[in-house]
Amino acid sequence: MFLNYGFKSVTMDDLANEMGISKKTIYTHFENKTKLVEQCTTHLAESISKGINAICALNKNPIEELYEIKKFVMINLKNEKSSPQYQLQKYYPKIHNSISAFQFETMQACVRENIQRGVSQGFYRDNLDIDFISRIYYSGMTSTKDHRLFPPDKFPVTTLMDNYLEYHIRGIVTPLGRKVLNKIINSNPE
Repeated sequence: MFLNYGFKSVTMDDLANEMGISKKTIYTHFENKTKLVEQCTTHLAESISKGINAICALNKNPIEELYEIKKFVMINLKNEKSSPQYQLQKYYPKIHNSISAFQFETMQACVRENIQRGVSQGFYRDNLDIDFISRIYYSGMTSTKDHRLFPPDKFPVTTLMDNYLEYHIRGIVTPLGRKVLNKIINSNPE
């Protein structure tokens, strides 16, 4: 409900009604809505991190891996219909900062490893500044969630993520990597 309708919009009454329990039952487990939001966002971030780690453990080529991760994250965030990042930042800044720090550390490790593997396998250029590329990738991913920069009516989330990922990969691939990328794009109508 938080991802579909927003953290601010969903009330404890809404949650209780959706789950078929009383509001009092929720309060026996969570001191207040802030604690519930904190637990939900932490659980979601950890679940996504575990799913990404499972994808990485499959040892696909690095380009395919990035597309699998994008697909997994989009499914788990339900295309972020309500801009949860923005709402967390505005209404729950401490939670937002904590989740952002976790996302940064997790994404940094994943992207750095992906780039290192891509370079060693010949899919990515060998002259890349891996620390810079991993940070610019994170920065770009977080910027795509800013509805002031990318209004959803002009930039649908799925198209925006596809375009950003292609933009990122095209900037770092070798000719071999470009062949793999083009094959993925041409065989992937989504």
